[in-house]
Amino acid sequence: MVKAIVGANWGDEGKGKVTDMLAQQSDVVIRFQGGANAGHTIINDYGRFALHTLPSGVFYPHVTNVIGNGVALDIAKLADELEQIEAQGVPEPRLIVSDRAQLLMPYHILQDTYEEARLGGRAFGSTKSGIAPFYSDKYAKTGIQVCDLFDEPRLRERLVAAVELKNVLFEHLYHQPKVSADEIMDQLLALRERIRPWVGDTVSFVHRALKEGKTILLEGQLGSMKDPDLGIFPMTTSSHTLAGYGCVGASVPPTAVADVICVTKAYSSCVGSNTEPFVSEVTGEAGDELRRRGGDHGEFGATTGRPRRVGWFDAVATKYGCMVQGATQVALTCLDVLGYLDEIPVCTGYEIDGTVTDSFPTTPALLRARPVFTTLPGWRCDVRGCRDYDALPANAKAYVDFLEAHIGAPITMVSTGPKREEITYRTPKL
Repeated sequence: MVKAIVGANWGDEGKGKVTDMLAQQSDVVIRFQGGANAGHTIINDYGRFALHTLPSGVFYPHVTNVIGNGVALDIAKLADELEQIEAQGVPEPRLIVSDRAQLLMPYHILQDTYEEARLGGRAFGSTKSGIAPFYSDKYAKTGIQVCDLFDEPRLRERLVAAVELKNVLFEHLYHQPKVSADEIMDQLLALRERIRPWVGDTVSFVHRALKEGKTILLEGQLGSMKDPDLGIFPMTTSSHTLAGYGCVGASVPPTAVADVICVTKAYSSCVGSNTEPFVSEVTGEAGDELRRRGGDHGEFGATTGRPRRVGWFDAVATKYGCMVQGATQVALTCLDVLGYLDEIPVCTGYEIDGTVTDSFPTTPALLRARPVFTTLPGWRCDVRGCRDYDALPANAKAYVDFLEAHIGAPITMVSTGPKREEITYRTPKL
């Protein structure tokens, strides 16, 4: 059976904790898209971790962790991450890296950096990790696969061709120095040795695991709003953030995906450009207070450290996000953060050109949207660490009921803190 854990919103929903928790009941955990441009924060008995490439199952010795063919693989960052977790006492995990995954190259990072600088005030808020150039090259068929590392004539041929194209851009569009194919070739051969022990045929492995009745967990990066087709284009990432893409990026058949767990926060947060529409955003002192209290150490990006934009729960965006993900259940995180409030606004509609809607629009209309709030009473107490849903204050449970009714998807888990065990289980009312 295959389960997918994906984000309902802009990313940063707390998927790392949920994946870490459900990995305990899984045999295989697969990262199926994205690169090291976002992180999953996990707190467990070994300490606090921000995983960027490694699947969240690496803390369990029984789990085989897979870097799927859909991932933008930065070998150096993967190897460094492995060394970092082992330095913190984590046993060497079981890991397989797809021989079909493509390599995120040094020139991708340069191109990403140069392009953001060229765009200036029109920049997309990229993490400058090379993700957009990587996926551009993948679909232009100029990318380099992991398997190419082990065929040096083919590797050199493909590298020289790619560098020729990049140097035209670097020299004539960005007015930057050219890169050397020979230097990059030497780097790749050194990186090949760092990755060699983990490379394998993940397609055959995954299908064999399915035939053996193994439980497979797909781990997504970012969330629905960042999908380049169904998200807030063009303020998106460059890989598909939907559970459906797991069938491609992890090579699992669509018929095998039985459970899609969408993760959403009890409020909203977003990392990216300030030009991105974020309808329920709260600013000023109220925003600063929510940001300071949010997450485990405040709302700051796990990869970049950038302060996240914060807002009240957006039921319009979350209903849409759960719908396009195909959510079978929802995990609501960070309920404990809201315990300081007397009243809690929830965005239940968008006012666009004088008309109120609860349907999520395309970007041009979204840019004109204004929030319509419904205000609920707060519970004014600390619920952090609560493990019994029935023990939560009545107003906290009423808040969860209200969100479930408006997003149209069953909320089965409610998180009350960042640690693995700080979770409650709820019988949905839908």
